[in-house]
Amino acid sequence: MSSDDNNINNTNKKKPSGLRNVLALGLVSFFTDFSTEMVLGILPLFIVNNLGASRAILGAIEGSAELVSYAFRMVSGSLSDKVGKRKIFILAGYGLSTFSKPFFALSTGWLDAFVVRTTDRIGKGLRTAPRDALIADSVSESISGKAFGIHRTIDQMGAILGPIAAFSLLQIMDIRGVFFVSLIPGAIAVLILILFVKEIAIKRGGHSKAGTIFSNIVTVMSNNKPFVLLIIISGIFSLGAFNFSFVLLKASELGVDNDLIPIVYAVINVSYTAIGIPSGILADKIGKEKVLIIGYSIFAVSTVLMAAISSAENSNYAFVLAAIFGLYIGISETVQRAVVPSYVSSELRGTAFGVYNVVLGTSFFVSNVVFGFLWDNYNLNAAVLYSIVLTSAAIIGMFVFISRFSINKVAYR
Repeated sequence: MSSDDNNINNTNKKKPSGLRNVLALGLVSFFTDFSTEMVLGILPLFIVNNLGASRAILGAIEGSAELVSYAFRMVSGSLSDKVGKRKIFILAGYGLSTFSKPFFALSTGWLDAFVVRTTDRIGKGLRTAPRDALIADSVSESISGKAFGIHRTIDQMGAILGPIAAFSLLQIMDIRGVFFVSLIPGAIAVLILILFVKEIAIKRGGHSKAGTIFSNIVTVMSNNKPFVLLIIISGIFSLGAFNFSFVLLKASELGVDNDLIPIVYAVINVSYTAIGIPSGILADKIGKEKVLIIGYSIFAVSTVLMAAISSAENSNYAFVLAAIFGLYIGISETVQRAVVPSYVSSELRGTAFGVYNVVLGTSFFVSNVVFGFLWDNYNLNAAVLYSIVLTSAAIIGMFVFISRFSINKVAYR
């Protein structure tokens, strides 16, 4: 048997260990999302109805919080490359999110909610890029779609149970009590992370040691036209991609009772969960960029339905809208993470995930503010038109990208 065959066999023997890490991180995300989605399923109505904020303010809160999150992803991702460690940043992020969310219960105005929401998203920003890089480093690139699909599916199981738990708790306590209870599953997640997630040694290529955040960013972006164009196209799409909060507001306008809004959110997460692994496997087989186009197209369908379904319709249509929107989120959240390792080497993946996410986060911030402003000051049709134009541009751009780069891309490992 040749040395190459031995290397392949050794690599195959290591895969289960990597998948165990993916499963452990999935459980961490499961309990964290259980906690988070208990809150997010009721937070939009809490901010608008209880705290008196407008839709535009809601959009600004969500967009700003996500922008901060994405900015911290770039910093933590690059720092994890520099120090050669991922887990410490992951732990700091999950810990901050877990212990900040109960403070929603003490909010007396939308500004208080904004501070808590931002703190929670800082935690997400600290953990996300290092965690995604750790997942990518735990498995081979050829099964990265499957690995991210597994992680996102386990994650979203918690996102399904969270809103259902919130609905059940609302029968016996008020909305602020639910915020306090969210601490319990979050604390379990932190404990699992400490005990079961293993650090993976970062593979160093031409760089014996990662540089500063700025130099890492320059290295990732320079002489890497495919990755830069991928970021641009994804950013254009994110400029039109609004937050799930607007789907929940639409459900309320369609006549869904406030106590049932967490169930609408659970439907989004059920669809998200159902599509995660299939979309990841499909991405490994036919190309991750092609599956992203499918995700973009499903988002376009859900956006059109936002305007097409009027308030005079049966409230059951809100659940149909939620299911379609969930399919889009499940595909995009899985495949966007899986596509990045195809274009960057291992020692700079934290930085690459950070750069990719900060562009998406900035675009997402603009989208939520603009979408909410257009809906408040004009009408929903104007907001939908804005999203559809940018989504169409991104779909066209991705087709062009595939024709020029995806076949000839270099997979780094």
